Amino acid sequence: MVLTVNCPQCGRKVEWTDAQQWKPFCCERCKLIDLGDWAAGNHRIAGEPVADPDDDESTAIH
Repeated sequence: MVLTVNCPQCGRKVEWTDAQQWKPFCCERCKLIDLGDWAAGNHRIAGEPVADPDDDESTAIH
């Protein structure tokens, strides 16, 4: 029995096998659309804000 999952982008069924190179996506297009969404800030992982070291005034040169 082959495990199948839904493509997170379009919802198509994807077989979870070594032959499926784009898993969990159904194709390269869906993978690139998802990557673009992450790059554009449309997807986020919840968590505590992280301080930007460039904004730390104690290390800034005046």
